[in-house]
Amino acid sequence: MLTRHTISSCAELITYIDLIGFLPLLHNGIYSWSAEDALIPNCGYTTLPDGGWEWPLWEWKADIIKESGCAYGKFILGKACFISRHWWPDFCNYRRSIAPSITEGSIEEMILLTLQENGSMTTRELRAACGFTQPNMRGKFDTYIRRLEQSCRIVTEDFVYPTDKRGNRYGWGWSLLTTPERLLGKQACFAERTPEESLQRMVQHFKTFMPDTYEMCIVKLLS
Repeated sequence: MLTRHTISSCAELITYIDLIGFLPLLHNGIYSWSAEDALIPNCGYTTLPDGGWEWPLWEWKADIIKESGCAYGKFILGKACFISRHWWPDFCNYRRSIAPSITEGSIEEMILLTLQENGSMTTRELRAACGFTQPNMRGKFDTYIRRLEQSCRIVTEDFVYPTDKRGNRYGWGWSLLTTPERLLGKQACFAERTPEESLQRMVQHFKTFMPDTYEMCIVKLLS
């Protein structure tokens, strides 16, 4: 089922994400299992003569989130990944069951409460609001965000780009973070089955497009 160098538009990529359910953004060492691998070469990263760049996949990320209703964040292998709306309840159900609890008074709780109070915030806004303002604290804060993404507590809603004096966007952009409950709805974060049942359901699905992969390796990807 994995496709390679055949997709040429945002709409086609959305269809593929809905079909496969779990799709990392960039190449990750697993043959053909990424949006980057699925796109035709013309959609790859290109450096422009003026020093700028074009990268359709990078530009499509926000539209994919908005139009498909999928979840996006650093969910698998610590890397950015799209998870379709159909599979999100099971993934969320399982991941939250194996993640450490959010304890009262913890930094994780502070981050979540701050985000919930504001609805959505860029990473840098959230970092400042939580008091991680020193340059040497950025990496530590990003670690907390990554853990919260991996436990399905935080997702990316959109991307915000700075603009120059002419109003032109530049840079790689900042993730606009929110909670999955706010973006997808509370019901989308609930599965009517046990976490183990959700895991087995996902494992069987992975076998349909990774038939030669050992089950224990699939479990490791999902855990």
